[in-house]
Parts: sequence; structure tokens; C-alpha cells
Amino acid sequence: MSIPSVDLQDFLSGDPDRRAKFVHELGEAYENIGFVAVKNHLFKPETEKVLYDEVRNFFELPLETKLKYEDTKLAGQRGYTSFGREHAKGSTVGDLKEFWHFGQEVEGDDPIRSEYPDNIWCEELLAFNRSGMEAYKSMEETGKHMLRAIAIFLGLDEFYFDGKIHHGNSILRPIHYGPIMDEPKSAVRAGQHEDINLITLLMGASADGLQVLNKQSEWVSVTALPNQIVVNVGDMLQRLTNNRLKSTTHRVVNPPKEQWSNSRYSIPFFLHPRSEMRLDCLPECITDESLIYYEPISAGEYLNERLAEIGLKK
Repeated sequence: MSIPSVDLQDFLSGDPDRRAKFVHELGEAYENIGFVAVKNHLFKPETEKVLYDEVRNFFELPLETKLKYEDTKLAGQRGYTSFGREHAKGSTVGDLKEFWHFGQEVEGDDPIRSEYPDNIWCEELLAFNRSGMEAYKSMEETGKHMLRAIAIFLGLDEFYFDGKIHHGNSILRPIHYGPIMDEPKSAVRAGQHEDINLITLLMGASADGLQVLNKQSEWVSVTALPNQIVVNVGDMLQRLTNNRLKSTTHRVVNPPKEQWSNSRYSIPFFLHPRSEMRLDCLPECITDESLIYYEPISAGEYLNERLAEIGLKK
């Protein structure tokens, strides 16, 4: 499937016409499908290669080594999460994946520091930690500009989201979908779902498998071109915009049987706001003809609900 493509440098150029073109194309894509491919983003290709190498190195460590970094009391929010612990909302079948979480590093005396667990660092692979946090910062900065464009599209102040995502509860998640050893119970490595957060930024995966559900209820494969990232709307942004912007259902399917022995690696960045951000539907997205689809709630309250629904929090 060819999803709409935009050039972030159009928005960063300072040229009013190029900026307006970016805002229009981005907004139209998010109203219609919820996914867009972004070129000339702020995550350097050479950094991506180093990160993928380090991610493979981590997941190739012995299981007993990886389990040193799994703390189930953290609801999967930092460090390692083993195979099958997370499942899609509404499902009891664990996804065929293991993953790691890098989280926010709060600078200065921001009191929100007390809300976040400390990052867990892999003692065996210092470059894994370093490259993960470099990617975190690059994706966070890219996401900030994407949200500025979204704010303009919605008729808000350009910097509406800036304070709400400063030291936000964002997560960088390197994922390993392991080789399939036996006939799986399900045809998917990650069950159909919508993301929880404001937007998700996904660098190109090491193999195909991502599919989105279109308006005709058909599953369509999506693959980013080299040096592009895929950025999709999450449920928090859909709530905030009263369904104007679409949080599209997507999944990761199993490969053909002849490729079952191959691993798949994927590294999404889930851009979350601070917990106190209100997700109450924006007045700009409520018209005389539209209903108010969601009850008022904070981002922190909503996140806790969803973590329980996908099996990471009791």
C-alpha cells in the first residue's frame, strides 16, 4: 500500500507555502487513513544502522541474561519484557515478541521526575544504551515538529503541544519478533490494535509484516521506503480531536512458512504527553453536527486503563 508521503523539511524550511503544503498533506492523511510516511526527518540513517546492530546484539544475549533486566513491577515501562507478556486489547493470546523500553530522562528540577521509573541500562552492551537514547531524542524532536503541524491543521496555536510533551512519558521500544518454531496458534506476531499514545514514529522494520485496516475493512501491507519513517495517529490524539484524526487499526502478521526461521526487528517511538494533559475533546473539533464521542479523562488515567487492558498492569 502506498501511504501518503510528506517531507519534514517543507515544514522546517520557514517558507510559508512549503509549510502550508506540509500541514495540508499531513492533516488530510490523518483524517483519511491515520498513517503517513515522512522523509528528511531528524533521525540520521547512520544512527539507525548502529541502533539496529545493537538491538540485534541485545536480543541475541542468553535468555538468563535478558531476564536480569525484566522487572514485572514496572508494568513493562522500562527494561526488558519477555515473549508473550503483552497482548492486544480484547485478546488473551500473547504476542510473539519480546521487547525493551527506553524512557524519558528528566533534566532539571521538573517534579514530573517522581512519576517515572529510572531507565534500566544493559551492563553487557553499553553501545545499546547509548544508541537507544540517541534515537529517543531524535524521534522526540521529530515528533515535536509533527505535532506543531497537527496543531496548525486543527486551528490551534502552533506550540499547543510543546509544553504538554516536554518531559512527556514517551517510550522507545526495540522489538524482536523471534523465529517461529512451531505452528502458531495465531497468524499474527502482534494482534490487531490501535496505539495508545498521541503519535507513533516507526523507523523501517527489518522485514515486512505491518498491515493496516482500510475503510473497506481490508488488511493492506505497508512498508516504509529507505530513509523514511512511518508516523501514525494514536488513540490519545483521536480522543482529543473527537475522531477527526484517525487512529487506524494495524497488526504485524507472520511471514510465509519458508521465512519462519527469520527474526523481525522493529523500533517504534511512542510519543506520550505528560500525565496531567487533558484528553477532553477539543472545542475546535466539536461542531453542531458532531457528537462528543469521549468522556473527559487525563493522559495518565487513560494510559493506566490501557496498560491493564493489554496485560502489562494489574
